Amino acid sequence: MARRIDYSARYTHPAEKVYSALTNRDYWEARMVELRKFSDNHVESFEVGDDGIDLVFHHIIPRDTLPDIAQTVMKKDMVITRKEHYSVFGDEVTGTYSASIPAGPGSLSGTMALFGTDTGSTLRTSSEAKVFIPFVGGKLEQLMLVNLVDLFRTEAQVTADWLAEQ
Repeated sequence: MARRIDYSARYTHPAEKVYSALTNRDYWEARMVELRKFSDNHVESFEVGDDGIDLVFHHIIPRDTLPDIAQTVMKKDMVITRKEHYSVFGDEVTGTYSASIPAGPGSLSGTMALFGTDTGSTLRTSSEAKVFIPFVGGKLEQLMLVNLVDLFRTEAQVTADWLAEQ
């Protein structure tokens, strides 16, 4: 059984400025610099085109830093490939993401929506975690989602800081 969670990052900047950051390679590099405080991360590919924004990046988490329950199924460092797509800018920008782990026991995916608000803008991410291991699957799904919210908080703070500096 899959588990779901929503996370909303609220910004004091209008959606157009947040979207502009998403189209800027320097912004993504700033995000990776912050995430490197926790694990090795890098942007694999980044493209802004007529159909929006596409990027692929990798998070590499050393096995010995994983929780014990995760170490029981992961025999090597965890390499997470995250793919994101954002539509072109409009009243509401929509997007999707997926995160995959080679030989991983499950999947993580979601949708994103960036829209203006009275006080700025919001980037809402809806995520779904699935783990296909009897007995521990639900615990691992919950662990994934809790850690994902921490990651989204960090990314939201980097975004707010980056926008404030521009």
